[in-house]
Amino acid sequence: MDKDRKRRIVKDYKERKVSPGIYAVRCTATGEVWVAPSRNLDAQQNGFWFALRLGTHPNKALQAVWNAEGEAAFAFEIVERIDDEELTPYLLDALLKERVRHWRAELGAGLAVG
Repeated sequence: MDKDRKRRIVKDYKERKVSPGIYAVRCTATGEVWVAPSRNLDAQQNGFWFALRLGTHPNKALQAVWNAEGEAAFAFEIVERIDDEELTPYLLDALLKERVRHWRAELGAGLAVG
């Protein structure tokens, strides 16, 4: 790979648009739901599933259900995207926290992290 192409790929990666928002993880076998915020919804499931597959997810209750029911019993859903690019990092964090509270109440869900 030539240097110009490599620079272009790195530049494109750094300038990619990420989509923050709220996601839910459902266990179809038990009906349990967990909700969490993400700064990059499009990449969230890979990291989430990776931790669960390794058995290292910080939510021990969620990890226990995953271990008991298996990966096939789980679904990942994006429940809300936040498309306001003008939000400061502080305001985005505050909005994500507020929307997690909303979706936890709406879905009767637990918190997916920690």
